[in-house]
Amino acid sequence: MAKRQIPVIVLAGFLGSGKTTLLNHLLRHSGGTRIGAVVNDFGKIEIDAMSVAGQVDSMVSLGNGCLCCAVDASELDGFLDRLARPAARIDVIVIEASGLAEPQEIIRMILASDNDSVVYGGLVEVVDGAEFSATRERHPELDRHVGIADLVVLNKADRIGDETRESLLETLAGLAPGTPVVPVSHGRIDPEMLFDRKPREDHLEAVRQLSFEDLLLADDEHDREHDHDHGEHCGEGCDHSGHLHSGYESVEFRSDTPMNPRRLMEFLDGRPEGLYRMKGFVHFGVAGHRDKFTLHAVGDFLRFYRSPWARSEERVTQMVMIGRGIDAGTLKAGLEGCRDTAPEETEEHSMWGVLRYAQD
Repeated sequence: MAKRQIPVIVLAGFLGSGKTTLLNHLLRHSGGTRIGAVVNDFGKIEIDAMSVAGQVDSMVSLGNGCLCCAVDASELDGFLDRLARPAARIDVIVIEASGLAEPQEIIRMILASDNDSVVYGGLVEVVDGAEFSATRERHPELDRHVGIADLVVLNKADRIGDETRESLLETLAGLAPGTPVVPVSHGRIDPEMLFDRKPREDHLEAVRQLSFEDLLLADDEHDREHDHDHGEHCGEGCDHSGHLHSGYESVEFRSDTPMNPRRLMEFLDGRPEGLYRMKGFVHFGVAGHRDKFTLHAVGDFLRFYRSPWARSEERVTQMVMIGRGIDAGTLKAGLEGCRDTAPEETEEHSMWGVLRYAQD
């Protein structure tokens, strides 16, 4: 059976962009998922957030400045070893980089790691929407950081007008063509966009419908803030239609017919703008490759994890996709066109594209 590997997600962004706020949100709303954190300054992490997530013993604190400058690959391995030990039962590791870190250096260290219990899980770049122009002027390297990101989070989008927000989205799209850009408020991104949360006891199906529970919980927090500020509850007339998550959609796909590897890779390589996240299981009918392929995609980052099907597990393809401004019909039609109606005739070399992204 394939060795379980823990994804390591790099959370980057310049000072004040809201990385710590976003990390605290992930910790508070991780569900049953155990998050290990590597941060530069323990004091930046709220103790109550750590307590809510139950991760107090699953954190590495660096008080000596920028991670990419303060440690080498072997030292980072030591931090990852501590978090990846089986006794910690960690599901995902998030590295909150210093506000002045070079994210590509941290990525390089993760890829060079000797720890076979972890795997690089993508770069999330947090951008301050309210201070974008000033930050870009002070740090021209911002353009480069955005360009290598797998997912860009446009934070503090509630503090700018619609026209400015749309202009920033266009600018970021130009800096990182094809990379999803998610506008959020107070770092409230759905954790499902970054990693697979463990299903609760009442949601034990293999791939469940994305409910965007955390963004709805963020609305509850908004309501409480509104109550505190105004001394009254949002009544029926309080309009929530303008909230940033209102345009998010989830699309499900299921196929009892095996998928054609070459056509599926063509679909994944050309997935549309606005499709932030894909997760699920893929069944191929190609001889020698009939294992279960777990699909994980965040922005441009794509990975397959190969493992045997359980004896009683149904051999089907199931996917959930999350995005904004996506056409559900087009996505489903595209995936339906990837079905393999004659898998016995599909040549083994057609799997090469899939195996290029496969982690055994």
